[in-house]
Amino acid sequence: MAFRIETAARGSFSVFFLSGRIETQAVAELRKLFELQTDYCDIVVDLKDVSLVDREAMRFFARCEADGVKLENCTPYIREWMEREKD
Repeated sequence: MAFRIETAARGSFSVFFLSGRIETQAVAELRKLFELQTDYCDIVVDLKDVSLVDREAMRFFARCEADGVKLENCTPYIREWMEREKD
């Protein structure tokens, strides 16, 4: 299954709804989209429909969260992986 990125506005926030497998190609696309934003604190990433992430995607999400991006509906396995990588 491929990935899908949909965007919407929620007040002053830009919301990115992700679905499918988030791997290298998706991360590259997300980086391009995020560069268009004025402030990472205004970005919300909804991971509700993500079926799988690879290591690069997980590290990308961890860096984004550290920079102020809000992750919504982050599955426990992704959250645990991100926490383990911090150690």
